[in-house]
Amino acid sequence: MFSSKSPPKEDDNVITNVPPDNMRNNNIYDDDLHVPCPPHTTERRLTARIDYHIVPFLIVLYLLAFLDRVNIANARSFGLEADLSLGGVEYNTALTIFFVPYVIFEIPSNILLKRFSPRIWLSICCLGFGVVSVCQGLVRSYGGLLATRFFLGVFECGMFPGCFYLLGMWYRRGEAQKRYSLFFGSTSLAGAFGGLLASAIGEMDGMRFYRGWRWIFIIEGSLTFLVGVVFLFTFPSFPEQATWLAEDERAYVRARLQADQGRNAAERKITLTDVANVMRDAKIWIGGLMYFGLIVPAYGYAYFSPAIITTYHYGAIQTQLHSVPPWAVAFGFAMVVAVLSDWARHRFLFAIGPICLAIAGFAILLAVHDDTDLQYAALFLVCMGTYSAMPVIVCWFNMNLGGHHRRAIGTAWQIGFGNIGGIIATYSFLSTDAPYYRKGYAISISFICLSAASCVLYAFVLWRENRRREKSVHDVGLTDYEKTELGDLNPEFRYML
Repeated sequence: MFSSKSPPKEDDNVITNVPPDNMRNNNIYDDDLHVPCPPHTTERRLTARIDYHIVPFLIVLYLLAFLDRVNIANARSFGLEADLSLGGVEYNTALTIFFVPYVIFEIPSNILLKRFSPRIWLSICCLGFGVVSVCQGLVRSYGGLLATRFFLGVFECGMFPGCFYLLGMWYRRGEAQKRYSLFFGSTSLAGAFGGLLASAIGEMDGMRFYRGWRWIFIIEGSLTFLVGVVFLFTFPSFPEQATWLAEDERAYVRARLQADQGRNAAERKITLTDVANVMRDAKIWIGGLMYFGLIVPAYGYAYFSPAIITTYHYGAIQTQLHSVPPWAVAFGFAMVVAVLSDWARHRFLFAIGPICLAIAGFAILLAVHDDTDLQYAALFLVCMGTYSAMPVIVCWFNMNLGGHHRRAIGTAWQIGFGNIGGIIATYSFLSTDAPYYRKGYAISISFICLSAASCVLYAFVLWRENRRREKSVHDVGLTDYEKTELGDLNPEFRYML
């Protein structure tokens, strides 16, 4: 973090008049970064307003996106494979093709998001994947399923990095983890809600001559489209575009973020040169590996947990209902980890701890095949571990990137590269390996270990860089423009471990 002893220099966008010490505990000044708050409000009230205007929208958006992405696993339990005559690895291929555009278009999507604003771009994406999800429920062939899954990936590819990018432009590093985990927890809520909803929609089997699996896609896709229409007029944007803030409040938000992360160059377009410069940084590649290693077990669980639970001899409805509790517990555990991480202002140990939990869960599943209760309990460990560690890793990496251009590119790279793991996950759990899925569990453990090793390496690189900057000359004569362009490479910047 930037030193509080050197507040930002005065310019047209920043409040810099620091009040005397005897005013620092009243409503005029209550920010721990030595940034004065407007006299008519407080930091706590303003942060609460930001939460109210930002977080609920992102939670709903990603809940719907994740639900439309993984509901194919619920549809599979209600006869999708039989009706479309899928055989061999065709179901796995349908899962895989979703990730092709998801990997390719992450960085272009974040560039377009900055150009058109989050409200316009993310709402259009929401409308798009709602329509495609409905079409998924109307397909009559394997080719139709592949086409809809591909275009679902096209429209959904901007959701995750775009939402994380937007969060990073509103919150300081020390307060971001709770918001990141609450947003990311929408995946757990989607998993729980999807199981409950699928069990209910499954009862519609045969209504108007449509099988239950078709109704899952049609109803959930229609809901997404309607929400997208509302978001087109109400979805939040960057602080510079927030009309619900007064001018002095916008200036305060910019000032506190600048004191924490440096100037962000919000007004400058992102260029191909920016992309090339960011990708020269080794930390960017390590960040991608951290996320990549967890995506394999995470999507392995999301796509195949109903199939795994089916091997415990439950019917279609009971399988959906039994898939709910692990997701619900994972959400609660992720929020506990996030609160503790923000309180400690530390990320590394709060990433490694849940990773170890997930390894333990997969180890039990790999070794135990005759104790249903223990196997089901292991699913809790897997879900809790992976879906608690992932938001910590993304927040840790994202909030250590300074400036709009480095954060937009770096976040999109981490998510885009990481989702290559989704392709691996779709072929890790094959129907021929049922009921034990030894290959899938072994592959998942291997990639979790890769993530853990990458986290250790990333923490070491940050620690070494902070030490180097502490020992170097603090004032190297950089202009404000140069500091803005450098982002987190600015010698005054300190990385959070």
